[in-house]
Amino acid sequence: MRRGAGRPTTEQAEARHEELLDAALDLFLEHGFELTTIEMIAARINMTKRTVYARYADKPSLFRGAVQRAIERQIVPQDVLAGFDQGDLAATLESVARLRIGQVMTPNGLRLQRIINTESYRFPEIFTANFEQSAKPVLDFVAGVLDRAIATGQISPTDSGFAASAFMSMVVGGQVRAIVSGRVPARAELDRRINFTVRLLLDGLRPRGDERKEAP
Repeated sequence: MRRGAGRPTTEQAEARHEELLDAALDLFLEHGFELTTIEMIAARINMTKRTVYARYADKPSLFRGAVQRAIERQIVPQDVLAGFDQGDLAATLESVARLRIGQVMTPNGLRLQRIINTESYRFPEIFTANFEQSAKPVLDFVAGVLDRAIATGQISPTDSGFAASAFMSMVVGGQVRAIVSGRVPARAELDRRINFTVRLLLDGLRPRGDERKEAP
């Protein structure tokens, strides 16, 4: 459809901006940062270079903007995380794992992980931004769930931050690496792996012997 003449509305301008960022991320992933040009990105969506430069001073700025938008799409609202905590520790952790793995299986999640894998040596700040904005809030939520489980005697006293990191590495990290490389497991197999590793983690954290007697 041909765009109407005259000044675009705010909604139209934002939609074009989103097109620009999507096209930029696609091309940076397809060709790498070095080989991708502003001309290529503008041509992909029939936009002038002048319009691109009106928003972004240079290619690195556009790259960071495209990655930042992809990160923001991966942020999990706190109310969604809170909804997972229904009192069953294993079920809560399984829900978190399915959510994080499912995010990586989306087109946005795959692009983001792959661009971080290929370009974070050049732009280390994108790795940090992804961790701080997307991963850390989930880690903090898991640590809080584990703290409550410690308080009620479900698991032994431990460093909940380390335990949350181990959870993400064991349950999520391995699956993410496989998915990003193109080896996507079937849903039943994914559920089996999640269930197994969550229970393996919790078995290692549960009180034993005298610890059970001392639990509140």
